[in-house]
Amino acid sequence: MTDVGRDTRRTAGGEGVNGGTGRQGRWRTALAQAVRAARPVDRVRREAAAVGQAVVAAWRGPGRERDLVVQSLKAAGAGLLAWAVAGVWLDDPMALMAPWVAVVLVQATVYSSVRQAGQQFGAICLGSLVASAAQAITDDNTGALALSLPLLMLLGNWARFGRQGVYAATTALFVLASGTPVSASAVGHRVGQAALGALIGIAVNAFVLPPIHLRDVRENLAALAREAGEVLHSIADDLRENEWDAQTAAGWAGEAARLQRRVDALTSARSWSQESLRLTYGPLRALHRTPPPAPPEDEDQRWTRVTGNIVALTRTLSVAADENRTPATPEGPVLGLYARLLKQIGDFCHVEADRLLGAAAEPHPRQAKDAGEAGDATEETEETMDELHRQLQQGLREHAGQGAAHASVLGALLLQAENLWAEIVPEPREQ
Repeated sequence: MTDVGRDTRRTAGGEGVNGGTGRQGRWRTALAQAVRAARPVDRVRREAAAVGQAVVAAWRGPGRERDLVVQSLKAAGAGLLAWAVAGVWLDDPMALMAPWVAVVLVQATVYSSVRQAGQQFGAICLGSLVASAAQAITDDNTGALALSLPLLMLLGNWARFGRQGVYAATTALFVLASGTPVSASAVGHRVGQAALGALIGIAVNAFVLPPIHLRDVRENLAALAREAGEVLHSIADDLRENEWDAQTAAGWAGEAARLQRRVDALTSARSWSQESLRLTYGPLRALHRTPPPAPPEDEDQRWTRVTGNIVALTRTLSVAADENRTPATPEGPVLGLYARLLKQIGDFCHVEADRLLGAAAEPHPRQAKDAGEAGDATEETEETMDELHRQLQQGLREHAGQGAAHASVLGALLLQAENLWAEIVPEPREQ
């Protein structure tokens, strides 16, 4: 049969006997195209929903969203004030420099505004001087740009300028685009405009609702505690159903890795919190506007250790689920007991998350119990934990009789659970 005949037969078969297959393929192609076309629409819809949620959150009460609105309006106000002073009051024809600097210097903290003001002011001075010198040498704006911009871009990478080094080159562009003749008074005028904008930006940021990032630490701590409880609940549910394998263990490891990223966010929030109190804490305390204090740094360390224990626990389960490794997974009722233990610990993580979001002076559950402020629920929970621990110890002895492979995994898991319990519900301090 010729190639033409084979092609004709194949075509006939596709359109005739197997015509349904051809139509099904076209339907699949059309469906895939529709899905691809819908993706940008879904993405826009999700973004619009996120914006709407942020607007609602900013309207309802204090939070990150409202802080962002306040800082944005402060930056706009600083720019308008600088323009009013330089352009309207002083009637400066080149008043652009002052509002530009003022807007940029309304930073997340007052300290960063002051620090970046010094860096930016140095970069602006450098850009003005180099651009003016290049204009004097070449007597041509294009030649001056060609001479000054490469040098200023290189000098802008100096570590002392931080992220403000690029303003050396942009200042040169402003200077040369203005067409003002080169003179010492013109250079001084531009530097003076930058100084005026810096003073206005710093003053607005420092005295008009100065940014204090104490709330972020509490929110990140509470989120870390709640997510730790969710990871423990997820592990407990899978262990209780006795339906887990290497893929399930890999999912647990991914959840534990997200906990580690939350720890990184907490570290960043703590750094911002400490910096936001610099140069602002005294005036705010005098005006009685200081927000409630953030939880102590001991809480950061405690939940960092909790995260480390959860990561170690998921790693042990991953090793036990690997068929190519020697350790064997625990079997029988002891696995259900261990799942109950993890669920109890996860419940306490959620209790701690609620406590962190509540009153700063609210006592720890176990400390409150010693002070006579906790109910029977806490006592029953601790009795349940003690009973689970006793039964697991008995199960460990039984597994030891089955060989070291079984006992080693259960012993490691039990040790990590005990470490978690000790961190999440510490012993009360003696008064």
